[in-house]
Amino acid sequence: MAGRLDGKIAFITGAGSVGPGWGNGRATAIRFAQEGAKVFATDIDLANLDETLKLAGDAAKNITTAKLDIFQASAIEESIQTCVRKFGGIDILVNVVGGSAKGGPVEMTEEVWDAQVDFNLKSVFLTCKYALPEMIKREKGSIINFASTSGTRWTGSAQIAYAATKAGVIQFSKVLAVQYAKQSIRVNTIVPGQLHTPMVETRLAKQRVGGDVELLLKQRQSRIPLPFMGDGRDTANAALFLASDESRFITGTEIVVDGGMSVRCD
Repeated sequence: MAGRLDGKIAFITGAGSVGPGWGNGRATAIRFAQEGAKVFATDIDLANLDETLKLAGDAAKNITTAKLDIFQASAIEESIQTCVRKFGGIDILVNVVGGSAKGGPVEMTEEVWDAQVDFNLKSVFLTCKYALPEMIKREKGSIINFASTSGTRWTGSAQIAYAATKAGVIQFSKVLAVQYAKQSIRVNTIVPGQLHTPMVETRLAKQRVGGDVELLLKQRQSRIPLPFMGDGRDTANAALFLASDESRFITGTEIVVDGGMSVRCD
């Protein structure tokens, strides 16, 4: 049985995860590989990518892993070219890497603000900068950028740089979608809500509730109309649709994966 991404080549950032479980990038890399894509999976930590390969099972044969520091433009350019040399091109670019820092403009340092811009927004700019020429050669492509509901609404804590940069990712994607539409390169955004990913246990609980994971999960679940919390597999399935030819007439828009949180009025 043919996979939905047979014959396609996908470059994914943040394809590891900060801990055990289903992060957005890890789940996306595995789901794409299961559907027949050749996946070039990158992350700053190769050990995290090893865990991705273990979870992929038989689909691991379709995944090539590589270390990538998205703060370095030269590293991004070289990683893109390595993928092209290995597989012959790039059909799908998925930008997952990112993270939040707490605080508003008064308490946040300028250094933290700059790092957030580089981490969440400039990284998207740079991967697109170097991947787009390869897609133009093939006269097709799908770019999927991960944003956050923090970029569209208040989500329970002050994280001004994260919110601003994720809003920037959404608008960046819209402009890019129109600019490259004539080349049949589609650009869309996944907007995850408050998912149960490894980030909750390893980072957010320590930052916000003194390490009490169960308390943080309860707080996050209270904002979600559905009676359960999604994880990276839910965003991966949305990304799969946008990467596949099933979404051939969809560009410049977003899929919100938040269990209904964004439409609540309380």
